[in-house]
Amino acid sequence: MKKPRILLCVCGGIAAYKAIDLASKLYKIGYDIRTVLTEAANKFVSPVNFSAITHGEVYSTLWYENDAIPHINLADWADLIIVAPASANTIAKAAHGIADNLLSSIILAYTKPILWVPAMNVHMYQNQATIDNIALLHKRGHFIIEPDTGLLACAYSGKGKYPPNEELVFAIRTYLQYGRDLKGIKALVSAGATKEAIDPMRFISNRSSGKMGLSLARALCLRGAEVTLVYGAISTELPYYLNDAIEAVSVEEMHKEMIAHFQQCNWVFMCAAVSDYKPESYSSEKIKKGKDLCIKLRSTKDILQELGETKAPGQKLIGFAAETSDIVKNAKLKLQKKNLDIIVANHLNNAGKDTNEITVLSCDSSSQTAQGDKFDLAHKIVDITKKS
Repeated sequence: MKKPRILLCVCGGIAAYKAIDLASKLYKIGYDIRTVLTEAANKFVSPVNFSAITHGEVYSTLWYENDAIPHINLADWADLIIVAPASANTIAKAAHGIADNLLSSIILAYTKPILWVPAMNVHMYQNQATIDNIALLHKRGHFIIEPDTGLLACAYSGKGKYPPNEELVFAIRTYLQYGRDLKGIKALVSAGATKEAIDPMRFISNRSSGKMGLSLARALCLRGAEVTLVYGAISTELPYYLNDAIEAVSVEEMHKEMIAHFQQCNWVFMCAAVSDYKPESYSSEKIKKGKDLCIKLRSTKDILQELGETKAPGQKLIGFAAETSDIVKNAKLKLQKKNLDIIVANHLNNAGKDTNEITVLSCDSSSQTAQGDKFDLAHKIVDITKKS
């Protein structure tokens, strides 16, 4: 298979050094990478950094003896152009069709959507001119990754920080294959494990890491869906751009939030590992160690069952089944009993891992099996949901 061809374009700014790590990550994945550095970027990083890491050519000027039209050739070569970091100046040039250097000329000659990673001072990012320019790029179908929020190199604190490169890799993987094909979809995703308190220190929970649910939320969001995430205990950080993320630690809290948001959403992915039982009583004081302790448990609310009973026509409800035996048989029973449109089944041995093997069963009796990392599987689940 042909390697995806990435043209990594680096603008001037202190965040330019982070593009070196991005180039390294992309090379390790197996992409074919060429790099463009603006004149200002050359003040912050060296072309040697990128050529050594990517084993690809680095360009900085329109004028080459052996290539009279590098801006056209590079635009034709690239499967995806990434501008990271993207300065306010280059964003403004792209928005208004100015082509006065190699990068801005490539952008004008490129016929596909470009992935922009703005990184700048918070006031520059919030300036109405920058806001309008980014809106123009959005309108033209470009992909914009919002900057992170935090302490900036200029000592200001706010929105304008270069995002984690791990998130950029997820975005690149998404836009190369899918684009933003889910605009207009409202999705509700639950993730992670619930906790049921025994006393102020102890609780009943399970081994769920939340990785599958977060992968689903990430894939849906990057593909253009409006995502609400309800999460319990998770082992990884939330994607910084998930603005509508609600923590729900217990079954009661998760039930409340899922019911509150359910009717407004087109697709609902109940990926959280919800506790089936909770202690019948809670001790407000820590229980001291002593004799053997017997804790009486009672059943918790069945959130998925309730959602299945109340879903509206056209609404899609996707459940998950983690089993230790008879995986497909048990998943089929759950699919029917809880009135689901789709169920995703897997073995409990994969709990907490970055990879998984799943069987996706639909209410029309079709089934598909897939394996891989959970982000790729999330896209697979989304594709099946979209087609169902």
